[in-house]
Amino acid sequence: MQKKHFLLAVLVTAVWGLNFPVTKLGLAGIDPLLLTALRFALAALPWVFFVKRPQVAFGWIAAYGLIFGVAMWALINQGISWGVPPGSASLLIQFSAFFTLGWGVLFFGERLGRLQLIGSVLAAAGLVGIVLCSPGDVPRAGFALVIGSAVAWSMGNVIIKVSRAREIFAFVVWASLFPPIPLLLLTWLLHGSAPFNALPSQLNGMTLFSLAFQVYAATHFSYWGWNLLLREYPVSRVAPLSLLIPVFGIVSSMVILGQHPGPFDWAFILLVLLALALGSVKLPFTQQRSAPQVSTSR
Repeated sequence: MQKKHFLLAVLVTAVWGLNFPVTKLGLAGIDPLLLTALRFALAALPWVFFVKRPQVAFGWIAAYGLIFGVAMWALINQGISWGVPPGSASLLIQFSAFFTLGWGVLFFGERLGRLQLIGSVLAAAGLVGIVLCSPGDVPRAGFALVIGSAVAWSMGNVIIKVSRAREIFAFVVWASLFPPIPLLLLTWLLHGSAPFNALPSQLNGMTLFSLAFQVYAATHFSYWGWNLLLREYPVSRVAPLSLLIPVFGIVSSMVILGQHPGPFDWAFILLVLLALALGSVKLPFTQQRSAPQVSTSR
C-alpha cells in the first residue's frame, strides 16, 4: 500500500474512532433518536441534488438507509445514552465482522475456517467479560442495543453485496434520505413533543460541532476515503485496518471524556481485538472473484 493511502486509512479509522466520544458530546444535550434523525437529514440534504443516484434498485437504497440509520446508528446512540462507554461501543460494533461471516455462510455458501471459529469463541468470551465488568449503573440493555447495531451493520454489508452497489458514497447519501422520518416519528411516539420543544435551546456550539463531525467527517469524508482504498486495493488488505477504530475510540474516550478502562476491561478488550484479528484473516465474500467489495467499517 502506498504511503499516502496508508495515511488516509489511518486518518479514516481515527475519525471513525473519534466519532464515538464526539457523538457522546452531542447526546449530552439532544435526544438520541432526534440526534440520529438530524445526522441523516444533514447527510442527505442538500447533497442528493448534486450527487447522482447510484445505479441500483431503489428498494435496496431504502432498505440500506433504514438499516443503517434506524437499526444501526439509532441503536448505537441509544445505547451510549443509556451509559455504554463510547470506547466500548466502538469495540462492540466490530462484532459485525462475525455476523457478516455468519450471513456469508447462510446465504452465500461460505465456509468458516478454524481461525474464524476460534475468533468467534474468543469474541463471545470477551463480550461476556466486558458486560460483566461494566459498572453497575450501565444497563445490560444498552450493551444489547450496541450488539443489535452490529447485527444491523452486518445486514447492511449483505445489502451492499447483493445490490452490487459500486458508488458507495452516492449510495450512503441517497440512503440517508430514509432514516429521518421514521426516527422523528419514533421520537414523537416515545417522548412526545418535549425533545422538539427543547431542541432550539440545545443547539449550542458543542452539539453543532458534534453534528457537523458526524455528518461531514464520519459519514461523507470517511466513506469516501475508505471506499477509495477499496477500489485501489483488495479487501483483504484494507479491511483489517478497521481494527484501529476501537483503538482510536478507546483512546479518544479516555482523552475527551476521561473514561479509563480498568485492568480487567483492558484484558477483555485485548481479547476481543485478538478475536477480530483472527476473524479478519479470511474475510467474507472474498471467495467469489466477481463479488463487489464490502466495507466492514463504521
